[in-house]
Amino acid sequence: MTRVGIGYDSHRFLAGRPLVLGGVAVPHTHGLAGHSDADAIAHALTDAILGAAGAGNIGQLFPDTDPRWKDADSMEMLVTAHELVRDRGLTLAQADCAVITEAPRLAPHLLAMGAALAARLGVESGAISVKAKTNEGMGFIGRGEGLAVIAVAVLEAR
Repeated sequence: MTRVGIGYDSHRFLAGRPLVLGGVAVPHTHGLAGHSDADAIAHALTDAILGAAGAGNIGQLFPDTDPRWKDADSMEMLVTAHELVRDRGLTLAQADCAVITEAPRLAPHLLAMGAALAARLGVESGAISVKAKTNEGMGFIGRGEGLAVIAVAVLEAR
């Protein structure tokens, strides 16, 4: 059995916070606003994994109204979601993540992001792809107000 899920996340930029994407600290003038550490790649991938398993979404599992998740490590949330789907007899086979942002330039960090995500989930290092795109100057992303991530996850029966 193969299951496919899609996830999406977006956050606005906020001064005074570190920028963490895919578990990697990225040098930038701003981080992302959010209840947790706001790692948008981890959030989108969490939703893709949960969606593929028919297990709800990140907001149901880690509601931002719960103070337990204040400044939480999004990579830990991702691991917890993967453990939940593993308990259902599924495991991540492959994922593809697209980060849409005008800045910062992410090319130097993409391989490290994919490797960090794969290591935390216990999958092959090449099983998770992370790429970066711009929004060609359009919308909130084009104005440099924030970024967005789209993730697709493929789960297979264990």
